[in-house]
Amino acid sequence: MAVAQSAPAAPLSGAAVFTAHCKSCHEPPIERAPSRVDLAFRPRASIVTALTTGVMSPMAKDLSRAEIDAVAAYLQPSEILSSTGVDPPCSTNEPIRAGSSDWPSMGIDDSAGRFQRHPGLRAEDVPKLKVKWSFAMPGGGQPTVIGHWLFVNNRGGKLYALDARTGCVHWAHEGSGSRTTAMVLRSAISPSGWVTLAGIDIRRVRAFDAQTGKELWTSEPLDSHAAAFINGSPVVSGTQIFVPISSGEEVLAIPKDYPCCSFRGSLVALDLRTGRRQWQTFMITQPLHPTRVNAAGTQMQGPAGAPVWAAPTADPQRGVVYVATGNSYTDVATDGTDSIVALDMKTGSLRWRTQATADDNFIQGCFGAVKAANCPQTTGPDHDFGATPILFGKRGTPQVLVAGQKSGIVYGLNPDTGRVLWHTAVGKGSPLGGIEWGIASDERHVFVPVADIGELFDEILVAAGRPPMLGLNTPGQPGLSALDPTSGKLIWNTPAPVAPCKYAGNRSGDFMQGACVRAQSAAPGAMPGVVFSGTLDGWLRAYDSATGQIIWAFSTTAQTYQTVNGIAEQPGGGIDGMGPTIAGGMLYTMSGFNGASRTGGNGVNVLLAFSVDGH
Repeated sequence: MAVAQSAPAAPLSGAAVFTAHCKSCHEPPIERAPSRVDLAFRPRASIVTALTTGVMSPMAKDLSRAEIDAVAAYLQPSEILSSTGVDPPCSTNEPIRAGSSDWPSMGIDDSAGRFQRHPGLRAEDVPKLKVKWSFAMPGGGQPTVIGHWLFVNNRGGKLYALDARTGCVHWAHEGSGSRTTAMVLRSAISPSGWVTLAGIDIRRVRAFDAQTGKELWTSEPLDSHAAAFINGSPVVSGTQIFVPISSGEEVLAIPKDYPCCSFRGSLVALDLRTGRRQWQTFMITQPLHPTRVNAAGTQMQGPAGAPVWAAPTADPQRGVVYVATGNSYTDVATDGTDSIVALDMKTGSLRWRTQATADDNFIQGCFGAVKAANCPQTTGPDHDFGATPILFGKRGTPQVLVAGQKSGIVYGLNPDTGRVLWHTAVGKGSPLGGIEWGIASDERHVFVPVADIGELFDEILVAAGRPPMLGLNTPGQPGLSALDPTSGKLIWNTPAPVAPCKYAGNRSGDFMQGACVRAQSAAPGAMPGVVFSGTLDGWLRAYDSATGQIIWAFSTTAQTYQTVNGIAEQPGGGIDGMGPTIAGGMLYTMSGFNGASRTGGNGVNVLLAFSVDGH
């Protein structure tokens, strides 16, 4: 007798899962969300991690693991697309030796000024800079350099130790997905005497022996909120690590059944020797409580927000650490948002707080004609502080704490009291900057890049046959300015040039690809006589720091690169994020930024190393 056999279950459709649960935010992308095409260039494992334990896990809470795997396979059908080649090992692993031209952290020193006093090259050498080597990686962060060693991590999950002269690999460690800057310092906790620290996407900090790559410790998760993550780079002062905690709840809050909102940005202090938490200070101190019920019947709550996007600034002489905060997510009033905050290093207690913009209430999906159900009833301009403040001046002389906001306004504050000494508008501002990722200084000036990307972004959308997203009507002012940090007086301003723009070797076909978005949102880097600054259309330029005259320009997108890890014809992308590194007579920058749609990235970015005449 024949036995009836049940038909095998039909394979899950990743396309159907994406359409039902993801498409509304990613195709077309809502504001900062990556597009579907961008996601196709990210490693499949990183998509799974984001949906299971990462920032998107609350959005995927109703998906089975099989559905998550199916949508990851749909978004990334071939691992070849996100291949970053084979890591070329160095033939020798010489000991790490500090040099006078090192760049060991995001801001290079406690002032966070991104100023290299001993660059190893002269201002007159800058026009002769050429690419010496390149390395492909997905979503790379800003490199740090100690002697001949270069450290960089990326969204693909690897923390690399490379030879700064050639790009060969001393070691690479998996499981450290991040876009933060890896800090390197001397410490007796490591057998080699050198430690590198990485803040990773899953709310943890990891410490490694910088010479060998051996893990020393991994912290506990530093925040219990499912949307929390580490975006700004951890900063070390003495035996303490200060870790900023930011959030993706602005995106998670879009669905009408989400009880918006409950995340609160914070700063966490860890013990360098063990990774154990010493204290955590939340930027919003008012109690969380129920508010209104939205149109879908979901109970709302607040106050919430004040994410800490940027690295903090340590001031060991005053015993304080300065923190810059982002916008509010709800209508509930709070003084912790859009603020500069000074905390006691030892205890985390508040020294002072200065709020620049009150009632800046915003989540994603609140621009345009159709607004998300959870949008605040009174919507603010979304003018976060996303740039690390700079402590300008020497102790014993009048010092100024300089901070730039997405409003396009730069503030000079008294570092003892938080009193505003001056404020200067250098751009129109917009939800995408304004002043976005960072500012720099030398011994005379503060250098401020301005994105003013809102109008430019809408121009691209309209040109692509899509409705404008931001609806801003005033012309932006992208470019680079120099200010007197003691008075806020504008010394010079150089508008971002309208330059030829080509995305060579482009593989994604995204609507932003090839768009010449000249917004200047990346953090700059400075050396005596020169400041380097990049733009979203892929140009990296050097400016005379006294006059603002452009003395060198290089399009990172007009060609492809044969990378040292074996990727042929690797394209460049827009320049955004944490900016260039100047060390040992070389200049390093990431072309492309985390595969983000707005930057014209290619998903797999390329780290470029420049030297004089490419030697």
